[in-house]
Amino acid sequence: MFQPKKKRPRIRRTMSGLIALTLLSSLVFPSIAGAEPAEPSQVEFANVSVQAGQTVHVPVALKKSHFGVKAYNMQIDYDTSALEIVRITPKSVNVMSTSPNEEGVADFQYEINNAEGWVRIIWVDFTGGDHSIVDETQLFDMEIKAKSNATPGTKQLSVDQTDSEHWHFTNVEHENYTELSGGTITITAANSGGGNSGSPASSSGGSVSPTTPVVTPVPSTPAVTKGVDIYVNGQKQEQSATATTSTVGNQVTTTVHVDNDKVINQIGSGLRTLLLPITGTGKGAVVGELNGKLVKTMEGSNAEVVIQTDSGTYTLPANQIQVDQVLNQFGSTVPLEDITIQIAIVPSATSKQTAIQAAADKLQNTTVVATPVDFEVKAIWNGQQVNVDRFNSYVERSITLPEGVDGSKITTGVVLQPDGSLLHVPTKVIKGNGQDSAIINSLTNSTYALIYHPATFSDVTNHWSREDVQDLASRLIVQGTSENVFAPDRSITRAEFTAVLLRGLGLHSPNSAEAASFTDVKTGSWYEDEVQTAVSYGLISGYADDSFRPNSEISRAEALTIVSRAMKLVGLAQADASETTSLLSTYSDSAKVQSWAAEPVASAIKQELVQGADGKLMTDADISRAQSAAIVKRLLAKAGLI
Repeated sequence: MFQPKKKRPRIRRTMSGLIALTLLSSLVFPSIAGAEPAEPSQVEFANVSVQAGQTVHVPVALKKSHFGVKAYNMQIDYDTSALEIVRITPKSVNVMSTSPNEEGVADFQYEINNAEGWVRIIWVDFTGGDHSIVDETQLFDMEIKAKSNATPGTKQLSVDQTDSEHWHFTNVEHENYTELSGGTITITAANSGGGNSGSPASSSGGSVSPTTPVVTPVPSTPAVTKGVDIYVNGQKQEQSATATTSTVGNQVTTTVHVDNDKVINQIGSGLRTLLLPITGTGKGAVVGELNGKLVKTMEGSNAEVVIQTDSGTYTLPANQIQVDQVLNQFGSTVPLEDITIQIAIVPSATSKQTAIQAAADKLQNTTVVATPVDFEVKAIWNGQQVNVDRFNSYVERSITLPEGVDGSKITTGVVLQPDGSLLHVPTKVIKGNGQDSAIINSLTNSTYALIYHPATFSDVTNHWSREDVQDLASRLIVQGTSENVFAPDRSITRAEFTAVLLRGLGLHSPNSAEAASFTDVKTGSWYEDEVQTAVSYGLISGYADDSFRPNSEISRAEALTIVSRAMKLVGLAQADASETTSLLSTYSDSAKVQSWAAEPVASAIKQELVQGADGKLMTDADISRAQSAAIVKRLLAKAGLI
């Protein structure tokens, strides 16, 4: 089946179940008796601002601890007259370890009560302490909506730290020995420009995260600074930047500070590419620094900034940094030249590498190739930080393979999910002189790895779809109906087709908080998240009776309609009205193509995604699993994503 692996059991939505889990955490991981740390441990809620009627993300992080956290429980209270909780999302890969002993009990649970104004969050490491949470880790994210009638002012997220049912950390001295900070939500009037709303991104860019305090690590070795050359439109600009190299712990970081005014004066309005080539850093981290004024100038020229390092390359269109949205986060009166934009390529932390290897081991017949890499974009001003982590168009980054590693031994790039799983991102391998590279295109920033996952099925060996099916299976896009069996000629349901297309495109989570309202998409169904994601990207719309009919077979016309919407996302041109008639007329059954499907079908023909059979389109016929795989692969290949 195309159905993904079974998801975690959904939360038991009763207070008794949550309290039981709290007690269990205390029994499994008792606190360290009599061990008072020299300094309090620290948990921090971000301070954010939001317009009335909009949503905002509030990260919750463990900033300092003296022992690894092995379980925690907290109840957060809020003012229901102004706020409501939309969702809670676990963020640390450590908080998603599966319990081998507590079958049916999820290790991360939460319950929201917007009527009474509280949310309870509980996590327990059921692995016996192998995945404890350490310093500088985001525990989870709260998405909070300011009600449309909320009065401008400040509201405070609060916790009763004197009640162990409301505040309890195991293996971190808690209550009087754990400090909680932050949690102030500043509500501004609607349309007043008072901060990021967290609503769907506009066509000019993606989305930015809310502001969080900047944590500046102390270098363990003296920083070394030298002048470096950069390139504007391919022309060397001597000594137009400086590179500072420092070491924090075991991580060597080279930061390139661009002479912003010098570059702006040299390029005027004709900038196309700003290249920062930083070599000789090996596996160290590289950070390119520009200010908001230069980025805004580049945005007006439709220019891109390229960070080129030994481990990879990041090519980022300036308009995807969304300087205006960043400015709204900090305050519209902040000078653009005072905002620092950091674009970073960083080798993934050991904990992430371990999580990726563990996920690959679960997939079986899977090898992780090369060191995983984090790609990041941050905006910093006055001690506050905004993460730019979602884009409206695919952003290209590459990972350079180690010397001697054959690019043909890579089947795809994958992204590490918060639950510790690996999911496909569009990837193609480029042969180089001595070293090959994997080009990854994604709509988000994250941790990326390369894997080798060859897949074969006995029933497609002599089938016309063999190459397409096995290629997509090796990319984790399609799955068999059972071990070694694909069933290529079986029909596919609407939910299954949607899931396959999303996996192919690398769309793994919604890009907005807008909820799908289909009457027949059941809460807890395997396809619930897929439908939500597809709706948020405008790929599906359902029927006039507000149903989606997830388990009904999908026709060729319906499938191509969804694909035509995906064509917009990947930048493929669609057929216009004049082309539609001409393209359809070459098929003997063109008169049977319903009007609503005419342009989508013609667009698929234009981009050679479908060819028909025996001179017919057969748009009313059910599409098969093999045909679905072939169309999705052609879409990705035509867009240059694989």
